[in-house]
Amino acid sequence: MPELTDAPTAFVRAYEKTTNSHDITQLAPLIAPDAVYWLSDGSHRGRDAVLAAIAETFATIHDEVYRIEDLEWIAVDRDHAVCRYRFAWTGTVNGQPRSGAGRGTNVLVKADGTWRMLHEHLSA
Repeated sequence: MPELTDAPTAFVRAYEKTTNSHDITQLAPLIAPDAVYWLSDGSHRGRDAVLAAIAETFATIHDEVYRIEDLEWIAVDRDHAVCRYRFAWTGTVNGQPRSGAGRGTNVLVKADGTWRMLHEHLSA
């Protein structure tokens, strides 16, 4: 299975790095048009809604560093991949240092040879 997980793992690491760029325009192509994200602030359906929620996080948490750890693949084939992981973040909120951590689950899909995030579920 390592061969099957190489490309999805590379995608998740690129997604993590791009998230840390805090640049919505770089993140947009990594998210499927029909994505659904379940985040601590609610559910977001469609790429535009997901990007708006992420932009709000970027505006709230300054200098955020987001890390994905203990990445584990649950199911992988040529066009679909499901993983779970632990995440952690640090940053500044209202001028004060803050941090958080939790668990995540992602569903990735490959369309036209490109991996994209279809679903993300983060919980504390």
